[in-house]
Amino acid sequence: MYCFIQTLTALNLGHNGIGDIRAQHLGNALQNNKTLTILNLSFTQIRAVGAQDLAMALRNNTTLTTLVLRNNSIGDIGAQHLAYALRNNMTLTALNLAITKIGDFGAHYLADALQYNTTLARLDLSNNKIGDVGAHHLADALQYNTTLTSLDLSNNKIACVGKKQLADALRNNKTLTTLSLWDQRLR
Repeated sequence: MYCFIQTLTALNLGHNGIGDIRAQHLGNALQNNKTLTILNLSFTQIRAVGAQDLAMALRNNTTLTTLVLRNNSIGDIGAQHLAYALRNNMTLTALNLAITKIGDFGAHYLADALQYNTTLARLDLSNNKIGDVGAHHLADALQYNTTLTSLDLSNNKIACVGKKQLADALRNNKTLTTLSLWDQRLR
Protein backbone atom coordinates (compact mmCIF):
# COMPACT_ATOMS: atom_id res chain seq x y z
CA MET A 1 0.00 0.00 0.00
CA TYR A 2 2.90 2.38 0.64
CA CYS A 3 3.94 2.77 -3.02
CA PHE A 4 0.31 2.94 -4.11
CA ILE A 5 -0.25 5.92 -1.82
CA GLN A 6 2.89 7.69 -3.07
CA THR A 7 1.21 8.65 -6.38
CA LEU A 8 -2.25 9.72 -5.19
CA THR A 9 -3.48 13.17 -4.24
CA ALA A 10 -6.91 12.04 -2.94
CA LEU A 11 -7.83 8.74 -1.31
CA ASN A 12 -11.37 7.75 -0.32
CA LEU A 13 -11.43 4.65 1.87
CA GLY A 14 -14.84 5.39 3.38
CA HIS A 15 -17.17 2.53 4.33
CA ASN A 16 -14.34 0.00 4.64
CA GLY A 17 -13.56 -2.02 7.75
CA ILE A 18 -10.16 -0.42 8.26
CA GLY A 19 -10.14 -0.42 12.05
CA ASP A 20 -7.22 0.47 14.29
CA ILE A 21 -4.66 -2.00 12.91
CA ARG A 22 -4.97 -0.78 9.33
CA ALA A 23 -5.14 2.82 10.56
CA GLN A 24 -1.69 2.22 12.02
CA HIS A 25 -0.43 1.14 8.58
CA LEU A 26 -2.04 4.21 7.01
CA GLY A 27 -0.42 6.40 9.64
CA ASN A 28 2.97 4.90 8.86
CA ALA A 29 2.44 5.51 5.15
CA LEU A 30 1.38 9.11 5.75
CA GLN A 31 4.48 9.92 7.79
CA ASN A 32 6.61 10.42 4.69
CA ASN A 33 3.98 10.83 1.99
CA LYS A 34 4.53 13.88 -0.23
CA THR A 35 1.47 13.76 -2.53
CA LEU A 36 -1.75 12.93 -0.67
CA THR A 37 -3.82 16.03 0.14
CA ILE A 38 -7.27 14.53 0.85
CA LEU A 39 -7.95 11.42 2.95
CA ASN A 40 -11.50 10.21 3.61
CA LEU A 41 -11.74 7.59 6.34
CA SER A 42 -15.43 7.99 7.16
CA PHE A 43 -17.33 4.93 8.43
CA THR A 44 -14.15 2.84 8.81
CA GLN A 45 -14.40 1.53 12.40
CA ILE A 46 -11.44 3.56 13.63
CA ARG A 47 -11.31 4.10 17.38
CA ALA A 48 -9.02 6.10 19.70
CA VAL A 49 -5.97 3.90 19.02
CA GLY A 50 -6.30 4.37 15.27
CA ALA A 51 -6.80 8.10 15.74
CA GLN A 52 -3.56 8.16 17.72
CA ASP A 53 -1.65 6.59 14.82
CA LEU A 54 -3.17 9.06 12.36
CA ALA A 55 -2.34 11.94 14.70
CA MET A 56 1.29 10.85 14.85
CA ALA A 57 1.36 10.97 11.07
CA LEU A 58 -0.15 14.47 11.05
CA ARG A 59 2.77 15.73 13.12
CA ASN A 60 5.19 14.93 10.28
CA ASN A 61 3.01 15.04 7.18
CA THR A 62 3.39 18.24 5.18
CA THR A 63 0.85 17.73 2.38
CA LEU A 64 -2.47 16.53 3.81
CA THR A 65 -5.02 19.36 3.78
CA THR A 66 -8.28 17.47 4.39
CA LEU A 67 -8.95 14.60 6.81
CA VAL A 68 -12.41 13.08 7.14
CA LEU A 69 -12.95 10.77 10.13
CA ARG A 70 -16.75 11.07 10.12
CA ASN A 71 -18.68 8.31 11.90
CA ASN A 72 -15.84 6.61 13.73
CA SER A 73 -15.75 5.99 17.49
CA ILE A 74 -12.62 7.97 18.34
CA GLY A 75 -14.21 9.63 21.40
CA ASP A 76 -12.50 12.14 23.66
CA ILE A 77 -9.20 10.24 23.74
CA GLY A 78 -8.96 10.16 19.95
CA ALA A 79 -9.81 13.87 19.87
CA GLN A 80 -7.01 14.47 22.37
CA HIS A 81 -4.46 12.77 20.10
CA LEU A 82 -5.65 14.73 17.07
CA ALA A 83 -5.59 17.97 19.06
CA TYR A 84 -1.94 17.47 19.98
CA ALA A 85 -1.15 16.92 16.30
CA LEU A 86 -3.03 20.09 15.34
CA ARG A 87 -0.75 22.16 17.55
CA ASN A 88 2.17 21.45 15.21
CA ASN A 89 0.57 20.60 11.88
CA MET A 90 0.86 23.45 9.37
CA THR A 91 -1.02 22.03 6.38
CA LEU A 92 -4.39 20.63 7.49
CA THR A 93 -7.16 23.07 6.57
CA ALA A 94 -10.26 20.86 6.98
CA LEU A 95 -11.03 18.29 9.67
CA ASN A 96 -14.33 16.40 9.79
CA LEU A 97 -14.98 14.78 13.16
CA ALA A 98 -18.77 14.50 12.85
CA ILE A 99 -20.40 11.53 14.60
CA THR A 100 -17.24 10.49 16.45
CA LYS A 101 -18.56 10.36 20.04
CA ILE A 102 -16.63 13.45 21.12
CA GLY A 103 -17.88 15.08 24.31
CA ASP A 104 -16.87 18.06 26.42
CA PHE A 105 -13.39 16.72 27.18
CA GLY A 106 -12.62 16.16 23.50
CA ALA A 107 -13.95 19.63 22.67
CA HIS A 108 -11.65 21.03 25.37
CA TYR A 109 -8.59 19.37 23.82
CA LEU A 110 -9.52 20.59 20.35
CA ALA A 111 -10.23 24.10 21.63
CA ASP A 112 -6.76 24.25 23.20
CA ALA A 113 -5.24 23.21 19.87
CA LEU A 114 -7.22 25.90 18.02
CA GLN A 115 -5.46 28.55 20.07
CA TYR A 116 -2.13 27.47 18.53
CA ASN A 117 -3.07 26.13 15.10
CA THR A 118 -2.69 28.63 12.26
CA THR A 119 -4.01 26.65 9.28
CA LEU A 120 -7.27 24.87 10.12
CA ALA A 121 -10.14 26.69 8.41
CA ARG A 122 -13.02 24.18 8.66
CA LEU A 123 -13.88 22.00 11.66
CA ASP A 124 -16.96 19.76 11.72
CA LEU A 125 -17.93 18.54 15.19
CA SER A 126 -21.59 17.93 14.40
CA ASN A 127 -23.61 15.02 15.80
CA ASN A 128 -21.46 14.51 18.87
CA LYS A 129 -21.99 14.85 22.64
CA ILE A 130 -20.66 18.36 23.18
CA GLY A 131 -22.51 20.36 25.81
CA ASP A 132 -22.17 23.78 27.41
CA VAL A 133 -18.76 22.99 28.92
CA GLY A 134 -17.31 22.05 25.54
CA ALA A 135 -18.97 25.08 23.95
CA HIS A 136 -17.36 27.28 26.61
CA HIS A 137 -13.88 25.98 25.71
CA LEU A 138 -14.53 26.39 21.99
CA ALA A 139 -15.80 29.93 22.60
CA ASP A 140 -12.57 30.74 24.43
CA ALA A 141 -10.57 29.38 21.50
CA LEU A 142 -12.52 31.50 19.02
CA GLN A 143 -11.30 34.62 20.79
CA TYR A 144 -7.70 33.73 19.88
CA ASN A 145 -7.99 31.74 16.66
CA THR A 146 -7.57 33.76 13.47
CA THR A 147 -7.87 31.06 10.79
CA LEU A 148 -11.06 29.09 11.46
CA THR A 149 -13.78 30.18 9.03
CA SER A 150 -16.35 27.39 9.56
CA LEU A 151 -17.34 25.56 12.75
CA ASP A 152 -20.18 23.03 12.69
CA LEU A 153 -21.59 22.17 16.11
CA SER A 154 -24.99 21.03 14.86
CA ASN A 155 -26.86 18.27 16.67
CA ASN A 156 -24.92 18.36 19.94
CA LYS A 157 -26.15 19.12 23.48
CA ILE A 158 -25.40 22.84 23.65
CA ALA A 159 -28.03 24.75 25.61
CA CYS A 160 -28.61 28.50 25.99
CA VAL A 161 -25.53 29.07 28.18
CA GLY A 162 -23.17 27.54 25.63
CA LYS A 163 -24.85 29.32 22.72
CA LYS A 164 -24.49 32.65 24.52
CA GLN A 165 -20.78 32.01 25.15
CA LEU A 166 -20.26 31.23 21.47
CA ALA A 167 -22.17 34.37 20.46
CA ASP A 168 -20.08 36.48 22.84
CA ALA A 169 -16.89 35.04 21.34
CA LEU A 170 -17.98 36.14 17.88
CA ARG A 171 -17.75 39.76 18.96
CA ASN A 172 -13.96 39.48 18.96
CA ASN A 173 -13.50 36.87 16.24
CA LYS A 174 -13.21 38.41 12.77
CA THR A 175 -12.54 35.27 10.70
CA LEU A 176 -15.36 32.82 11.49
CA THR A 177 -17.98 33.20 8.76
CA THR A 178 -20.09 30.08 9.40
CA LEU A 179 -21.24 28.73 12.76
CA SER A 180 -23.83 25.93 12.64
CA LEU A 181 -25.78 25.24 15.82
CA TRP A 182 -29.01 23.69 14.57
CA ASP A 183 -30.81 20.89 16.45
CA GLN A 184 -29.31 21.18 19.92
CA ARG A 185 -31.31 18.52 21.71
CA LEU A 186 -30.56 17.66 25.29
CA ARG A 187 -30.26 13.89 25.04
